[in-house]
Amino acid sequence: MTIDTCVVRLDGVRKEYGETIALDGVSLEIRTGEAVAVMGPSGCGKSTLLNMIAGLDRPTSGSVHVHGEELGRLNETRLALFRRHRIGMIFQFFNLLDDLPALDNVALAAQLTGTAAGPARRRALELLDELGIADRRNVYPAALSGGERQRVAVARALMNRPALLLADEPTGALDSRAGEQVMDLLLDLNQIGQTLLIVTHDERLATRCASRLVELADGRIANERTLDRV
Repeated sequence: MTIDTCVVRLDGVRKEYGETIALDGVSLEIRTGEAVAVMGPSGCGKSTLLNMIAGLDRPTSGSVHVHGEELGRLNETRLALFRRHRIGMIFQFFNLLDDLPALDNVALAAQLTGTAAGPARRRALELLDELGIADRRNVYPAALSGGERQRVAVARALMNRPALLLADEPTGALDSRAGEQVMDLLLDLNQIGQTLLIVTHDERLATRCASRLVELADGRIANERTLDRV
């Protein structure tokens, strides 16, 4: 597989925390435009795998490539810049700034990469409009519903047009209706070409939004299979 068609490539990634082996020789590729779900029991290595791909942690051995860059070769400054420009992240508990309204929470992601406030706010408003919550742009997170907060978080993750969108239990803190809305949103994003990696315990989310399922057990890939999305 050429690097042009591969957004993520892990080669023999091992991660040790003291005597604990969180990942044990994981090799994985995610192609451009693919939606991959990672599932497995608690403690199987899902979060560690996500952190490796996000550049939030470094492997004990093996290599991680994202969009052609070997993350282990980047110093902390270059890694932070790469992450801001090329990787979008959606978290289970949203991670919004409580003292900023929705629009500024989204715009901040672009401003941190050097985009001026005006253009950043215009793109933020466009994204909120596309996600159906432009009318909530001046509302602070505490006054938003769970589904609205997750949509703000998705807009923030998309601000810098990332090559890869990582979603860590994106429906875990939502009620069933809001969870369905976020599933629809992730599916729509993938169908227009966004590459997705979703870490989840929710089999419904995996089968709804992903085209491939990777199952982890004891830090290793136990199974991979293609999914027929429902």
